[in-house]
Amino acid sequence: MSEPLRQEEPEDPTSPSPTPLAAVAEDDYVPEDDAIIGVVFKRSLMALGVLAVVAGGIYLLANREREAAPEQVIEAAAPETVLTTDTVPAIYFTDVTAQAGISFVHANGAYGDKLLPETMGGGVAFFDLEGDGDPDLLLVNSSEWPHHEVTGRPATMALYRNDGEGRFSDVTAATGLDLSFYGMGVATADYDADGDTDLFITAVGKNHLLRNDGGTFRDVTAEAGVAGGVEEWSSSAGFFDVDNDGDLDLFVANYVRWSKEIDFELDFRLTGVGRAFGPPQNYEGTYPYLYRNEGDGSFTDISEAAGLHVDNPATGAPMAKSLALGPVDVDGDGWIDVLVANDTVRNFFFHNLGDGTFEEVGEDFGFAYDRNGNATGAMGIDSAYYRNDHNLGFMIGNFANEMSSVYMAQDDPAFFVDEAIGEGIGAPSRLMLTFGLFLFDVDLDGRLDVLQANGHIEDEIQKVDPSQFYRQPAQLFWNGGDEGFVPVAPEATGDLARDLVGRGAAFADIDADGDLDAILTQIAGPPLLLRNDQELGHHWLRVRLEGQAPNRDAIGAWVEVTAGDTMQRRQVMPTRSYLSQVERTVTFGLGDADRVDAVKVTWPDGSEQTVDGVEVDQLRVVTQ
Repeated sequence: MSEPLRQEEPEDPTSPSPTPLAAVAEDDYVPEDDAIIGVVFKRSLMALGVLAVVAGGIYLLANREREAAPEQVIEAAAPETVLTTDTVPAIYFTDVTAQAGISFVHANGAYGDKLLPETMGGGVAFFDLEGDGDPDLLLVNSSEWPHHEVTGRPATMALYRNDGEGRFSDVTAATGLDLSFYGMGVATADYDADGDTDLFITAVGKNHLLRNDGGTFRDVTAEAGVAGGVEEWSSSAGFFDVDNDGDLDLFVANYVRWSKEIDFELDFRLTGVGRAFGPPQNYEGTYPYLYRNEGDGSFTDISEAAGLHVDNPATGAPMAKSLALGPVDVDGDGWIDVLVANDTVRNFFFHNLGDGTFEEVGEDFGFAYDRNGNATGAMGIDSAYYRNDHNLGFMIGNFANEMSSVYMAQDDPAFFVDEAIGEGIGAPSRLMLTFGLFLFDVDLDGRLDVLQANGHIEDEIQKVDPSQFYRQPAQLFWNGGDEGFVPVAPEATGDLARDLVGRGAAFADIDADGDLDAILTQIAGPPLLLRNDQELGHHWLRVRLEGQAPNRDAIGAWVEVTAGDTMQRRQVMPTRSYLSQVERTVTFGLGDADRVDAVKVTWPDGSEQTVDGVEVDQLRVVTQ
């Protein structure tokens, strides 16, 4: 979560439209567009005739102090052919939340004091509860505040079992998950190699490790040693093997050092509105947790020894203000690295040195700042070889009046450049406030598309910034190959274009029809479960890997599929987006190709396996 660092000044500052969903020509954007947003806010406040002393509150909302990289010039070429909304297919999503049996409503405990965590939750995960192959659904809840006495049944997370056809039944109580605490995000994996998927839930306060014992869950946090500090605020988390010993370790991102007392002491306010959800720059940063799996059900915190304690050189205090992580072997050396999305301070890239330690080299690799050399309000994150070549790309959703970041390797796995504008994502994403974000092949044409879940943090933001809305529609960007991305018109996406206070986002094939469905969560409201109803007739292949113990989930494995002259690759990595987890099965769109020429699996231990006899339009289970 972050505040705007810069804003394009609209031609009409009173325009109510917050949603630039059509493609925007690059000529419409000039360097002056990237002026610091404080200029715009000051003009708006002057027009309102507000006293300068009172204007300080909205100025804080609109301007976050952030790091700036040394001045540099980065050239990023725009596509030669500019796609338009007429180029992309219609890809309709249908809201099936109610008919699928989902009755969950997120509770954030808000009672008027506007405490910062109230606007940040909403984790969601698709995972297989019982090993039947169907993606079940977990929705993380927050709760009432312990200092605010209320009556009634406490809010709990919700677990829904999938019948295989996209209909869900509530099994929360039956599985032991009717637990109440101020939850945030979720990580899923079979960490103890017993054959079923366990859950790690992050929270404001103590985190929770819930071991799956054949379809019911038991809280084993204390014996596993992964509770974290009772005064910490954890956000996203992920299981993966950091030391190549075979078992799954746990990385937990932490946000800012927060308490109700600190929040009230800072006392952020919006002009003419009152208390507001404040920006993070006045909160002290934190350190992430890295827990090494000891193979006996317990973990050891190796965060400091592994090099994850990064301090602010100016203050000596912890620097990280982390909201999401992207685990992937960036440079192909066989060790999983971690890109961390930080809010208003530079992003961290922890390069795995292969000896149990990491080196933070975000600036060296090009991940630390945006295309203008500024730190952003970075939130959701995903990575993929979305060009179907040898260059890896990362995408990060940012705050309002900041473009989403698109970091692309430049034919060098150790050198990335933010190509948001050249890839067609930059201009249309600028006004949106993006939390959840992921890459998936929505139309099964063989190219990965992008979905962004959007929504502001301040429910009264439009009173001080007419260009912003609290509820915002999600955005779908269609991948046009060499021509880059183009937004799919709202009218061509069905219920995806519904206004939400979007937060978490995840995908899975909930109804076994081959295409990928999605879920978006929102603050203090119901989720939006979206069935993908595209009817383009493209072929597809889904691959589910069954690895050997202790990594039965094969997390970190790669699957390569060749059909015709196109080779696609996908990583088995549930940890994506914001606070969320996607299904473990990987999906390949094949377009018009009616045959699969080759399938190769690279298992987490580096061994390779060729899979023969693969046909289109099928789910193939591959056992190591």
